[in-house]
Amino acid sequence: MRPHVVAQVAVSLDGRTAGFDADLARYYAMATLWQEDVTLAGADTILAQESVVRGVCRADPEGEARRLGVREAGPLLAVVDSRGRVREWDALRQLGHWSDVLALYADQTPARPPDATTRELVTGYEQVDLEEVLDRLGERGARVVRVESGGELIAVLLELGLVDELALLVHPVIVGEGQPWCGTTGVRLEHAGTEVFAGGVIWSRYCVS
Repeated sequence: MRPHVVAQVAVSLDGRTAGFDADLARYYAMATLWQEDVTLAGADTILAQESVVRGVCRADPEGEARRLGVREAGPLLAVVDSRGRVREWDALRQLGHWSDVLALYADQTPARPPDATTRELVTGYEQVDLEEVLDRLGERGARVVRVESGGELIAVLLELGLVDELALLVHPVIVGEGQPWCGTTGVRLEHAGTEVFAGGVIWSRYCVS
């Protein structure tokens, strides 16, 4: 069976995912509600984390030694990387968040350096076939997949009808520039709950019809 797919995103009041200080502590605290088996992320999201990892290691030569290591009980990190841009797979594995990493490639993904330690799943021709990815993850026993994305990956999943639940952490700020996180239209949502936190941050959950 295909796993339950939860798309979680932190946004401003005008629907932007960048240009403001997101309440990351609250975001990740709420993420634990689903106890996901797989964290599904896009390459852009992961490349931003790679940049942070490299910056820490440059600033602190001992940073490499202080990484938390593999989290055996954690979810699998699956990264949609059709263009083969992600390189720091082992660094991601050692951040202390995930049990392992899985690179999601397409047939036409550019050649990448040999890596005997990183599992790969190749689906689709020019782009990763997300429907097949979810089917394959379900076959491997995944029950819940949480999507971590600035919006582009979530928008594609919504267009394909592959999202079951949408969770927005809305921040009381208007950015006023950049593109809204989702340009998808015609998606019907059923309100499942809202909670207001200190500082006016609003947590809203929706079931996708």
